[in-house]
Amino acid sequence: MDSPNQPVRRGRGTWAKRLGVAGALASTVLLAGCTKEQWEVGFLPVDSKGATSHTEHYIALWNGGWIAALAVGAVTWGLMLWCLVVYRRRKSDRGLPVQLQYNMPIEILYTALPIVLIMGFFFQTVHSLEHTIDDKTPGQEQIEVVGKQWSWDFNYMTENVHYAGVQANLDGTEAPGRNAPTLYLPANRDIDLQLRSRDVIHSFWVPAFLEKRDMTPGRTEHIHFRPLKEGEYVGKCAELCGEFHSEMLFNVKVVSYDEYKKYTAGLKAEGNEGRLGPEYDRTDWYQNPHEQKGAGE
Repeated sequence: MDSPNQPVRRGRGTWAKRLGVAGALASTVLLAGCTKEQWEVGFLPVDSKGATSHTEHYIALWNGGWIAALAVGAVTWGLMLWCLVVYRRRKSDRGLPVQLQYNMPIEILYTALPIVLIMGFFFQTVHSLEHTIDDKTPGQEQIEVVGKQWSWDFNYMTENVHYAGVQANLDGTEAPGRNAPTLYLPANRDIDLQLRSRDVIHSFWVPAFLEKRDMTPGRTEHIHFRPLKEGEYVGKCAELCGEFHSEMLFNVKVVSYDEYKKYTAGLKAEGNEGRLGPEYDRTDWYQNPHEQKGAGE
């Protein structure tokens, strides 16, 4: 019978060195095209940095998750590759490899490390939610955003004026967002953004704000946040809502409070006073007939 395998020790580090050099070269090539700004936001939209009072919490959670995942992945893949190289079968080997028993410290590490990681992710997620989705800061400005096939209405509730959106560029021309509805937001003011739909399910999404909310008929969603950085941002409906879903775009302008007041005053001068309310909704089709008054009597 062949004796247990006693591996030859020569040339053990050759393949490990080759793999290390190849990995270093590949990493250098891949990372050469990345900017400092992209690294800071974890390859999220660059203009999201400092855009609202919520974005820094999302970026921190995102980057922390990736750092932890990459660290665990690097250790795991490193150990796997090391075992594959060091303990590979050689031409001079005969019989079975040397049989090893379990290692108690490593077993404890494999059990404890996932628990630590999960607990860390849990508490960091709860902390982020408290400052973002669960943020209930009263809004100094209340703005209602209403999605409809296939455009947007903006009711500036505090100023009692509105903007009525119309379908933009339904002919398939280029740059459909150029003349899209524009939502004005005052910088450094607490906003209560109220989201609802007139017809089908839409979704309010401004990529730079790192937040997205579904707009379900019959329900009102809220985003309480503070825009911090003046500038122009693009938004879109992120829920397939019908034939011209791809054209349901809008723009966001975060401006100074004085410019915001000037804009809303301009809407009032144009006769756009009041709110475009539920009287323009088209939602009778989704109501449950059993919930209507007199049904089943």
